[in-house]
Amino acid sequence: QVRLVESGGGSVQAGGSLRLSCAVSGYTYSSYCIGWFRQAPGKEREGIVFTHSGGESTYSDYSLKGRFTVSQDNAKTTMYLQMSSLQPDDTAMYYCAARRGSCALQESAYSYWGQGTQVTVSS
Repeated sequence: QVRLVESGGGSVQAGGSLRLSCAVSGYTYSSYCIGWFRQAPGKEREGIVFTHSGGESTYSDYSLKGRFTVSQDNAKTTMYLQMSSLQPDDTAMYYCAARRGSCALQESAYSYWGQGTQVTVSS
């Protein structure tokens, strides 16, 4: 059974940093994509960045690329989202999700989701 578990969220002041983790287990496909999404209060969930098992990443919004960086451990069991220069607008529930095959930008394309981790940025 595929399972994704996010961790690392918390409360920080503007300008601070956080590193989120997404632990993936039970995934046996050789080709897959892990996506990071977020949902701010009162807003729709939006994609941030998507990383294929081959290593390449695609950002939904390349203006975030300078502040949000993805990485993966050598065993490819944990995906990380390093966030820096956080602003109050970054306050949201952050999710990771997985799908088989190539990456997609639409959240509906992802079959497996974690429970989310809350990030709160105060001014």
